[in-house]
Amino acid sequence: MIARDIMTRTVYTIRPEASAQEAAQLLDQKRISGAPVVDGDGRLIGMVTEADIISKVNREGLRVADIMSHELIVVSEETPLEEIAALLSERKIKRVPVVENGRLVGIVSRADIVHAVAAGHLIVRNW
Repeated sequence: MIARDIMTRTVYTIRPEASAQEAAQLLDQKRISGAPVVDGDGRLIGMVTEADIISKVNREGLRVADIMSHELIVVSEETPLEEIAALLSERKIKRVPVVENGRLVGIVSRADIVHAVAAGHLIVRNW
């Protein structure tokens, strides 16, 4: 299986000029733990997570651009799920954006991998 097979295609995104509070509201309302940050052309430029927000509590006037993670690990639609699972585990991250030609096309989260295991599409084995 590859990323395309299990990725979430409807991805909630946020712009870098949005406030940190707006980012928190998005995560809270959509019950997600992180969201890709995209520019006006829809290009992925960062990721904002619960951890980014929590680490900046009590600081006023911050924008998403001020708190987002700039170092991104991305995959393509053709990336094998075993490789994605290893990335999530080794890098201790919860999600990885799926990008084609610089544009965000989906996201694969830990929950997506667990769902694939639960459905019998992936097998858990000793490495």
